Amino acid sequence: TASPKGRRQNKQEWKVKIELTAQQKAEIKQAFDLFDVEGTGKIKAKDIKVALRALGFEPKKDELKRLVASVDKTGSGELDFNMFLECLVKKMGEKDSKEETTRAFQMFCDTERHDRARGEVITFDDLKAISQEIGEQMTDEELMEMITFATKNRPKDKKVKDNLKDAVTEEEFMRLLKKTNLY
Repeated sequence: TASPKGRRQNKQEWKVKIELTAQQKAEIKQAFDLFDVEGTGKIKAKDIKVALRALGFEPKKDELKRLVASVDKTGSGELDFNMFLECLVKKMGEKDSKEETTRAFQMFCDTERHDRARGEVITFDDLKAISQEIGEQMTDEELMEMITFATKNRPKDKKVKDNLKDAVTEEEFMRLLKKTNLY
């Protein structure tokens, strides 16, 4: 099992590869054709936002610009079906990646090991148990350093119960993974 200590993975390695069936591609082609009202085989980049929303995504403006720019290499502002499909597959992969990250958090946050009243957080005891399970010899100080690092950007005005001060929330876990390019 891989150790999180000192290991950096390429962000792409953590993305989930999406394979579409012929039927899924056909359904996406039908959706594309709805936006291609003039029958030119191209749609306006701005229509991607509507399509993504229809599929359950809520892309932010800057995120949408990056997504379109990643497939519209000429900057024409128009996308053919393959570009449209690539945009959708990228967004679907991101969604799966977030789900995988949430599952990873749940694995660290073992409510069997601690009181349910604490909520879903990664505690010192959770980290200690995980490090022992994977055979990583870490001192208590190293484990506390990990928690301190993950929580160092916690807003000072954020109310945290005393018993959660030395615990990592899901939000902090996600932020840490994004910061280290693991998600």
